[in-house]
Amino acid sequence: MQIAVVMDPIGSVNYKKDSTLAMLWAAAKRGHTLWYLEAGDLSLRDGRSLGRMAPLTVFEDPAKWYELGEAVQRPLAELDVILMRKDPPFDMNFIYATYLLERAESEGVLVVNRPQSLRDCNEKLFATAFADCMVPTVVSSRSAELRAFISEQQDVIVKPLDGMGGMGIFRLAAGGPNIGATLEMLTINGSQPIMAQRYIPEISDGDKRVLMIDGEPVPYVLARIPQGDEIRGNLAAGGRGEARPINDDERRIAARVGPELKKRGLIFVGLDVIGGYLTEVNVTSPTCIREIDREFGWGIADRLIAAIEQRHAARKCAL
Repeated sequence: MQIAVVMDPIGSVNYKKDSTLAMLWAAAKRGHTLWYLEAGDLSLRDGRSLGRMAPLTVFEDPAKWYELGEAVQRPLAELDVILMRKDPPFDMNFIYATYLLERAESEGVLVVNRPQSLRDCNEKLFATAFADCMVPTVVSSRSAELRAFISEQQDVIVKPLDGMGGMGIFRLAAGGPNIGATLEMLTINGSQPIMAQRYIPEISDGDKRVLMIDGEPVPYVLARIPQGDEIRGNLAAGGRGEARPINDDERRIAARVGPELKKRGLIFVGLDVIGGYLTEVNVTSPTCIREIDREFGWGIADRLIAAIEQRHAARKCAL
């Protein structure tokens, strides 16, 4: 297949950890031709989707992990698959990129993950579609409603709906002195909604990342464990990663969420699970492939590319 990747600058990735790099290695080993774009390389001309793309060769070498050829502008319809691996922030430029990729999808290209679903499935809000798997949760911009929830639950986590890597997460206890200031800051004085969830003390055992490939869970998870007095397990916030076999609670949640992911064309997704409760559904450029494979060697990226091959074959038959 002709596979293009839309990502942040490849020269700036963390060679030891980057999941997109693992996908590209796997695709190359399976004989596919690779092309490289950044979001700004996408365009439209007279209704047709275009991309200024460079041929890409990847290496498993920390001194030189990629080589780019001369970039050329080509119709995206000449590709078979586009991997949308642009990291957040999920801003208007990200949304514009999904519109351009959606045009390519309408021209027959398989885009992973589906552009419409990237727009529709906010990683915090989408989780509430599976409220039976979550702790009590409120989404609101109203201070009175959020304060009442904190008083009711006594111990609460509050976070912005567009945060990543643990940014903007606070733990608030009923009667605490900083509730008002924290809510004012996160809601921008009541002008935007935030999420409040009952605190889950099992965070001390890790915030588990469950990777899903075409609706099915990988049999291993990455527990991201807070360090010291930190309440956040995110690796970006200093959490320690520990790969483990998936447990029964995580399988149950994966079975509940998986069919909806498959229906929405969300082929590669990361579920966040704490203490048997779903907290987020990560659809934009989920990670943790390398950390899990380093411990268990399951070949996550290879199985993902195999699933994409199957999806592509089924799409061609349908067309």
